[in-house]
Amino acid sequence: MSLRMGLRPIAVCSALFALSQIASGQVKVAVVNLQEAVFKSAEIQKADGEMQAKYKPRQEEINTVTTEGNDLMTKYQGGQGKMTEIALEDLQAQIQKKQRELQRLQEDLNADVERERNEVLTKASQKMSDVVKKLAEEKGVDLVVDSMPGATVLYFKPALDLTTEAIAAYDKAYPVEAAPANTGATPAKPAAVAPPKPAAAPPKPAATPAGR
Repeated sequence: MSLRMGLRPIAVCSALFALSQIASGQVKVAVVNLQEAVFKSAEIQKADGEMQAKYKPRQEEINTVTTEGNDLMTKYQGGQGKMTEIALEDLQAQIQKKQRELQRLQEDLNADVERERNEVLTKASQKMSDVVKKLAEEKGVDLVVDSMPGATVLYFKPALDLTTEAIAAYDKAYPVEAAPANTGATPAKPAAVAPPKPAAAPPKPAATPAGR
């Protein structure tokens, strides 16, 4: 999700121009990639892992239903010219039922993940904004520009970037419990907070053979 909690590009450009006209050389500016700061915080990385673990059983259920649907389709295709028309119609009905079940499971999972994801990121974004404001006040910064992808920031000196400091300040203000010892699994990437990709639906069954 694109976090749009920072200053809008047009407002930022206007503010920079006005301030430079009024007090050239006296305005202290800093930049922060708010989206990166939020995603790299310990709190969000922990939440990401917890969400993946929470919804894993439902994703596995989707995978199981997908496999069952594919097996029915294979049986249906293999029964062409071998099975009775009634048997083929019964298989086709089972395939369509599996497809409906799969679609319902996918839609429910995506809705639940998206809702929880938005709640977590909205709260974290607001807290990060508060942390950045406090950090700016401590450093005597007059203006903070959000440098997230899509923002109109053409250039800034790396020394002006407070993103790393913002992450550290956030983790200090909102500490999380230490993660369990590494069992060898690869840690999840923060971006994976996004909803799990739905499994591919079984192919649509061929038209019922003619000849009734």
